[in-house]
Amino acid sequence: MGEQTISRRARLRAETTREIKEIALRLMAAGGPDAISLRAIAREMGMTAGAIYSYFATRDDLITTLISDVYTELVDRAEAARDAVPEADPGGRVVAWAQAVREWALANPEGFRLIYGDPVPGYRPPEGGAAREANHRACGGLTGLVAAAWPQAEALHDGDYDWSDFDPDLVAQVQGEFPGLPPAAVALALRVWGRMHGLVALEIYGHIGPLAKDPAALYRAEMCDLVRSLGLEPPA
Repeated sequence: MGEQTISRRARLRAETTREIKEIALRLMAAGGPDAISLRAIAREMGMTAGAIYSYFATRDDLITTLISDVYTELVDRAEAARDAVPEADPGGRVVAWAQAVREWALANPEGFRLIYGDPVPGYRPPEGGAAREANHRACGGLTGLVAAAWPQAEALHDGDYDWSDFDPDLVAQVQGEFPGLPPAAVALALRVWGRMHGLVALEIYGHIGPLAKDPAALYRAEMCDLVRSLGLEPPA
């Protein structure tokens, strides 16, 4: 068998896999997370159930892949936006990360729901979670934003926290990546995450649109207020 034949088969398999994932997200958008079904996808693609099982052995395998893919794409976008802003501007890096999250979510609402919203009925993620690496990067990225602000934020957000207040895996990650950062900074990172995602979730689920003419301006104002609460200057 020639190398060209193998390459062609690999390309066709990659294209079919991509189409399966696109249809799964479309089914979810139309009928909710319970609508994701390998048999339904096979029908739409004109494939037999047996054929589609050669790509994903179970529905859970497909959902795990979807979550990992969309979460990785989200973190890639947030990291790139953050890194486009100089480290000397920690407030600007916070806003850049947040804006990237919102823009990605609006462009990929089904992906956002899959990561942060509607649970897929009956889905059992693999040990360690569906997107362990992407989740690790997101936690590290948010904690890093707070670590950069901590010299200014400490006096404003110090609190009575202990490492035992947090998940052991999160503690191990923070202590490994940001030695010397106290538990209060981890609490602040979780609060920052909540403020970044709160308005985005309301917008994705259709709650902000009917009430605010300019959700983008509302979100930016909230993120600038968040930056000020860290003792930093927001971007102009």
